[in-house]
Amino acid sequence: MKNLLLILTSLLLSNLLLAQKYSSKTGKVTIEASVPMFEDVFAQDDSNVVVLNADNGEMASVSVVKNFKFKVKLMEEHFNESYAETAKYPKATFKGKVVAFDKTKLTANPQKVTVQGILNFHGVDRNVSSAATISAKDGKIYLKGNFVAKSADFKVTIPKMVMKKVAENVNVEYNYTLVKQ
Repeated sequence: MKNLLLILTSLLLSNLLLAQKYSSKTGKVTIEASVPMFEDVFAQDDSNVVVLNADNGEMASVSVVKNFKFKVKLMEEHFNESYAETAKYPKATFKGKVVAFDKTKLTANPQKVTVQGILNFHGVDRNVSSAATISAKDGKIYLKGNFVAKSADFKVTIPKMVMKKVAENVNVEYNYTLVKQ
């Protein structure tokens, strides 16, 4: 019985260690909540960290919320202090998978896929589903997609005095170039 347990444990650990992992520390994530006739509400994080398990399509990413840069510094300050509350919630995370992922079918031509998982922002977990494209070229995997997140779903309160200047639906886009580890 001990030998069987040892063999099973060894197989599970070797599977984890041998998994083909691709990653990036320079993933690009943008958020946009602009309303017509008002100043653009747009920010970008160029240091999103993402890992993709090429054996099964599982993936995870993390953004340090303060890394989102706005064109207007005052807007960035309000975002960090009042909306995202980065002192209390410093990171946004995603854990999920590329649905029906099969590394052997990747080509240089982008293919449509769905990415599903749990996004944690502002201390709240929400299921998200994202339309995306995936391709592979020169040993790298390229993953690009987008989804919409509602501020209220993540318990982000928009003050009444700026409510008409900030969209309730936030467009989130990501663009990753992943290299084998």
